[in-house]
Amino acid sequence: MDKPNTGPFTLSPLPYDEGALAPVISANTMSFHYGKHHKAYVDNLNRLAQNTRFGAMPLDEVVRESAKNPADRAIFNNAAQAWNHAFFWACLSPRGGQPSGDLKQALERDFGSVESFREQFAKEGAAQFGSGWVWLVGDGGKLKIEKTANAETPMAHGRRCLLTIDVWEHAYYLDYQNRRPDFLKAVSEKLLNWDFAVQNYQRAG
Repeated sequence: MDKPNTGPFTLSPLPYDEGALAPVISANTMSFHYGKHHKAYVDNLNRLAQNTRFGAMPLDEVVRESAKNPADRAIFNNAAQAWNHAFFWACLSPRGGQPSGDLKQALERDFGSVESFREQFAKEGAAQFGSGWVWLVGDGGKLKIEKTANAETPMAHGRRCLLTIDVWEHAYYLDYQNRRPDFLKAVSEKLLNWDFAVQNYQRAG
């Protein structure tokens, strides 16, 4: 049995059952991704932050502060991955859905249509070289798609994250093997939590 997270940082519960995203993302993938990978980042962060100034900070503040100093790279990598994964789970919903209101209008303004956004989002995620993430962000009054490598996150640099998809191999390999584009297309079309994205967009306004 896995030991519980010890320290100020905890592994928050998934917002749905591990099998709820199937068949796009299987329960087997979720068990490893959430229960092993995400948990390891939280456990490592607790170990690294012990007896440091980071141990008393909220997770998002740890990410921003550790990003400023190369000497804190190990802290940053684990804190950012813990934050990125918690954000990613919230970006997914078994119900899927469609964007609405001001966010829908902004997507149409900046990408031509919602469908065009989905296509560009999946394409950019597939183009990320190696491990990383693809993000929908609010930046300077516009919506943009951004790719980041490894643990990097736009949040650490002042941009508002609206949605993300994890493109590390552990996010999809058990279900899709090397077919990352198929994974991204399926998630973009069927699982994006647009209610969560709308909430993030409204907070950015």
